[in-house]
Amino acid sequence: MEDIEIFLKKVVKQILPDKKTERELKSLAKKVLRLVRKKAKKYKAEAIIVGSITRDTWLPDKKEFDVFILFPKDTTPAELEKHGLKIGKEVVKEMKGILTLKYAQHPYVSAKINDVEIDIVPCYKVKDASELKSAVDRTPFHVKYLQKKLRKWQANEVRLLKKFLKSHGIYGADAKTQGFSGYLCELLIIKYGTFINLLKSATKWKIQEIIDVENFYREEEYPILRKIFKDQPLIVIDPTDKNRNVAAALSCENFYKFKKICQEFLSNPSDETFFGKVNYMSDIEFSRMKLKRGTEILLIKFKPPKVSPDILWPQLRKFAERIESILEEKKYEFKVYGKAVYTDEKELALVLLELEVYSLPNVQKIIGPIVFDEKNSNAFLKAHENPLIGPYIEENRWVVEVERRFKTAKEKILDSLSKPVEILKAKGIPSYISEALANGFEILDGLEIERLLKERKDVGIFFYEYFHRKKII
Repeated sequence: MEDIEIFLKKVVKQILPDKKTERELKSLAKKVLRLVRKKAKKYKAEAIIVGSITRDTWLPDKKEFDVFILFPKDTTPAELEKHGLKIGKEVVKEMKGILTLKYAQHPYVSAKINDVEIDIVPCYKVKDASELKSAVDRTPFHVKYLQKKLRKWQANEVRLLKKFLKSHGIYGADAKTQGFSGYLCELLIIKYGTFINLLKSATKWKIQEIIDVENFYREEEYPILRKIFKDQPLIVIDPTDKNRNVAAALSCENFYKFKKICQEFLSNPSDETFFGKVNYMSDIEFSRMKLKRGTEILLIKFKPPKVSPDILWPQLRKFAERIESILEEKKYEFKVYGKAVYTDEKELALVLLELEVYSLPNVQKIIGPIVFDEKNSNAFLKAHENPLIGPYIEENRWVVEVERRFKTAKEKILDSLSKPVEILKAKGIPSYISEALANGFEILDGLEIERLLKERKDVGIFFYEYFHRKKII
């Protein structure tokens, strides 16, 4: 087994940006900042560079930075949006970049200049967290805090943590990833000092572990904090706002996954335990797995709506839950064993359904009211005037046997989703997903799924992750 310190020194060399790349990125940041500041003066606004570039904690595989425009507090939300977009658009045009609009609490300009991603975000200049007028207003406080507290030598410790998390698919607080944000990574290094110390401590974390870097709370107040941040597996108090949990986006699964990968790496520092390993399922492996499990697999396939990933992923998950509940309604009797969702956010969206009960008999027994309930008995008998068998009585209840309407889960899903968009929304299917389904969808099984696995490696990765879920404790 390789010495852990020697191994990490080798990793640092791999994840450090080269001097030329660093010089070019910082030069571009200065140019953009200078332009934004010049244009912001007109509105008595200031501008600052935000992000890991300011602390040298960025990874070379993602070149990006943000410029925040700090408008006076008396600026109206409409003015903030209008002026922020105007400045952003003018700067991107002058820098010959490719512009897109993104949306948070306010719309903002996002651009690609050369191969660097840049966001130009308007916010309010406020004194402290008590004056926040929008969620992004706290970001300048994060910048000041990190510049004050994060030591220069710790920059590479943060880089190690980011790369470790990224390699295992849990870096990012977005709705897709539900992992660790860049700000959270830096706070954890401030708290524990080094990457190794963090990993050692993380293996001992309990569910709802509390990390309060600035000691805002006494230990006897922790039970109250755990109630306030209910259902959040890790509680990291924001040093700039004691009422906020920086780790709020972290899912329970990823909390335990982090503990597990820390343990694995500390036990055996190696390329595989640090960088992870990407596996995917082939069509042949899928066929074998399906046979072994004895379940049926369906894929609902459609083109995803053109919305922000932070809207798309939660709606996809909600859609999968709604389909499960439709199939498991008492009158249909199908049973979902497991489900998962995937999208490339451009051309393909998938809901995977693994069914424990996929097909049902041609006949269906319907048990009615007790015979002594005359009113409901009459209604039941009228509703089933021509059953296949019955009506007859079992345990003092009316019973009929009828031809089952939907014999397979696929038939039921097709019927439920082949409706106008307003009906889909009324069924509880999220709005953007309803609109996408109304434009067309397919339900794939068997050979059709095998064909898709042959065509797309990303779908193979998705399937592998579903069928090979790791033990995480």
